[in-house]
Amino acid sequence: MKKSTIAFFAIYFFIFGWISHTLYQGVQKETKTKTLKKIKDGGVLNVALLNSSSTYYIGSDGSKGFEYDLLDAYSKHLGVKLNITTANTTKEALELSKNPDIHITSAALSKTKEREKIFNFGPSYFEAQEQVVCHKKMMLNGKFPNNVDDLTGLKIVVGEGTSYNETIELLKAEGLDINATYTSEYSTEELIAQVDSSEIDCTIVDSNIYVLNQRYFPNIALAFDISNRTQQAWVLAQDITELKEDMYSWLNSFSQSGDMARLKDRYYSYVLFFNYNDTAMFNEKAKTVLPKYEKYFQEASTKYEIPFSLLASLSYQESHWNENARSDTGVRGLMMLTQDTAEHLGVRDRVDPKQSILGGAKHLNQIMKAVSNEVVGEDRLKFALVAYNIGEAHVLDAQKLAQQIGLNQNSWADLKKVLPLLSQKKYHTTLKHGYARGSEAVKYVEAVYSYMDILQKNSGEKSLNKAGVKNP
Repeated sequence: MKKSTIAFFAIYFFIFGWISHTLYQGVQKETKTKTLKKIKDGGVLNVALLNSSSTYYIGSDGSKGFEYDLLDAYSKHLGVKLNITTANTTKEALELSKNPDIHITSAALSKTKEREKIFNFGPSYFEAQEQVVCHKKMMLNGKFPNNVDDLTGLKIVVGEGTSYNETIELLKAEGLDINATYTSEYSTEELIAQVDSSEIDCTIVDSNIYVLNQRYFPNIALAFDISNRTQQAWVLAQDITELKEDMYSWLNSFSQSGDMARLKDRYYSYVLFFNYNDTAMFNEKAKTVLPKYEKYFQEASTKYEIPFSLLASLSYQESHWNENARSDTGVRGLMMLTQDTAEHLGVRDRVDPKQSILGGAKHLNQIMKAVSNEVVGEDRLKFALVAYNIGEAHVLDAQKLAQQIGLNQNSWADLKKVLPLLSQKKYHTTLKHGYARGSEAVKYVEAVYSYMDILQKNSGEKSLNKAGVKNP
């Protein structure tokens, strides 16, 4: 064959290959671009969500859950609506993620080595640690585990297809004797309930799932951490590069704006301060003592447009619903009013339940109206609760200090960082109103919120996102 002919074919195949590759790359790029464009043009983001307290559930006022709210915020960024398909277990959620019509799967999924071989994860948005949770009674018979070696002989059940399943298999591969059962029949929260009722000895859950559920299951206790901290992320459809890049950019902005901190604060911060031994007492008094005062809380709720659950929780935090309560500083009654405050409110008898509750509600209502208009939404209530606890003057000091150190003086997420500084000489000597137990004020707010969450869950009352928190 002549050299010219060989050269011709070489050039021909090179050009053909180059054109084919270019066209293929163009098709690929167009396909990836079309995915994001199709979502925006269609106005719908298809998501699979695990039905659980840590992810997504329907409350009395609609859809709720940390991951739901995060997805809802992202869908608003895209200018589209969420189309939700629910899963009852992690295994179901991961199966749904294989559906080509599902864009995002959200199920508090940890990025494990095995999962990353199979699934396309988006950016990390949360960090958690796997924990062994067991029934408290095991402490009495000496069987409560303190480490992985103590798991031998215990009845342990975890969800099939979960990261907990992977963890146990890794431990067994290392030679540990763990008699664990994997189930696709029950969700992680159902397994927590089984621990609480002594049907099984232990299960494994993520730390965020444990803190959300321990208030509702008084018989469970944390045994030990069984893994290092892991990143949680959404599973995305394959070949969805444009959406993934957009998600990284949005999540970075969402975090920098403080919205992520506020979202985490709403769902998780208050449970960290909760006294778990007090859970049983609170639930018992909610059944036996609260009904005695319920009509007064309802009357005050209607009159001042403050949720019943908030007023009842505030009263429990103040007096444990003891109408004769008295502190060393002289505050008295169900709402623990000072004499001066009572006189200002027109309360003649601080230990009279009706007068105390209506007076306390009026006081809180006045405080909320006094909160700066720059403080919006649910943050207004948290600022007001701090003022109820340590006084409006210290709230103003904390706001001034926040501004001085470069934080947002109108954000609860930032104010709660500043309040503890009010007890430090370095700071309080520079402020107009001096020393205050700011750390206690933060705990006070978180405790009220925790009680309120329990009451709302039990009564079906609307959450504060849609009830009783208004700008003046």
